Amino acid sequence: MCRRAVIGPAALLLLVAPFLAGCDSSIDRQRITTCRRTLPALVASDLPPRLLHVGRGSAPDSVRVDYALGQRQHRIDCLFDGGAGLIGVRMDHKAVSGGALFMLKKYYLETLDSEANDPVLAR
Repeated sequence: MCRRAVIGPAALLLLVAPFLAGCDSSIDRQRITTCRRTLPALVASDLPPRLLHVGRGSAPDSVRVDYALGQRQHRIDCLFDGGAGLIGVRMDHKAVSGGALFMLKKYYLETLDSEANDPVLAR
């Protein structure tokens, strides 16, 4: 007679947790990269922006990029859907319009230029 092994909820959580954690860190890395790469496209200046800090934002599913232009500090906040899809951007607390967000995603972030101009490469 064959016996079926029954896994309880706690045991299942222990088995699945490492995989879920891996997904979160992968999604977090994608979000951070996407938000960081918005910087060259959004900041039009004679001075090159200097990346100061990139990390989780204050809202759920958000990333914050702090940068400087000369002596002035600024920030970009990126809002994501449940995954790594960019759904909103704020620059110094001002929302980027829907049309500008579409253009940013379609004609910059989805191109090789965003990778080539990644501010982390300029450090």
